Amino acid sequence: MKKVKIGDRWVGEGEPAYIIAEVGSNFDKSIDRAKSLIDLAKECGADAVKFQCFSADTIVSEKGFEGLTVGFQSKWDKPVYEVYKDAEFPRKWHKELFDYANAKQIDFFSAPYDMEAVDILDELGVKVFKIGSGDITWHEIIEYIARKAKPVILATGASTIDEVEEALRVIRSTGNEQIILLQCVTNYPSHFEYANIRAMKAMGDRFGLAVGYSDHTPGSLVPLGAVALGGCVIEKHFTDDKSRKGPDHPFAMDGKDFKEMVDSIRRLEKALGSPDKDLYDEEHETVILQRRCLRAARDIPRGTQISEEMIVALRPAPKEGLLPKDKAVVIGKRTKEDIKKGDIFTQGKLEG
Repeated sequence: MKKVKIGDRWVGEGEPAYIIAEVGSNFDKSIDRAKSLIDLAKECGADAVKFQCFSADTIVSEKGFEGLTVGFQSKWDKPVYEVYKDAEFPRKWHKELFDYANAKQIDFFSAPYDMEAVDILDELGVKVFKIGSGDITWHEIIEYIARKAKPVILATGASTIDEVEEALRVIRSTGNEQIILLQCVTNYPSHFEYANIRAMKAMGDRFGLAVGYSDHTPGSLVPLGAVALGGCVIEKHFTDDKSRKGPDHPFAMDGKDFKEMVDSIRRLEKALGSPDKDLYDEEHETVILQRRCLRAARDIPRGTQISEEMIVALRPAPKEGLLPKDKAVVIGKRTKEDIKKGDIFTQGKLEG
């Protein structure tokens, strides 16, 4: 399926991009901040606001991360477990924020990281589920989510194409074909030279699915490239202040950046237009101004047989004028009337 229905709107080929403001942990343990970020996301043109539904104890091993020195998380000021604990999105907030977002007419959903979280979101009535890149090999939760029979957005960061295929097989085994694949590079921030936007398109072609991009590079270059190559979903981390402390703030877009990205995407979509090549409305006058037609290179009396040196191809080209490609037809014919230097040649001025 190259299109998926999220709520009342189609997302996919030929439709406007579905743009997600990924709040992540940037609500900073405040429900009021979470609400203000929902407000800001709506003002900036986002179609959806996304949180992450996890508890530290069901996503990371405190012991496992002790002394671990690899990856971006090793650079955090606090132990990994504590960072996750601080970033937990309280489950008791879900209903209030879901209703708040609905009232603001912006979609609310989340990436669930345990079975209970899946059930909470399903009971709320979220329109779509997101499966984070880190869980692409946890087939048990993938199947559990897919069986809810709602659209599934599957992120594919740090994954091989075989792992993507395996995850898709699990989703499809439930009869759920409402799938959108997101190309993603799991690093914070990630680097342009590894963005591989073409991989997004290749996955869509290979699996016959709608695709998009979950982006962690600076700015909007990668999202714009993704939309240009057919991406139908764009996800970017979102904050109101990049200087705030926290794991997600520094590489997130603030309101100004996000709005500029959304506006640029909407202009790009207009520019992408239709695959049909034709004469467009704003070009009709340009055809006259920039094309050449056949004109008399000198005064030509009536009854004169036209030779090549009597013809010149010059702009502009009124609709009735003969075109340079008609030159061979004009040569050898006789004029029915006097033609002044610079006048156009038309069929009506020639015999035969």
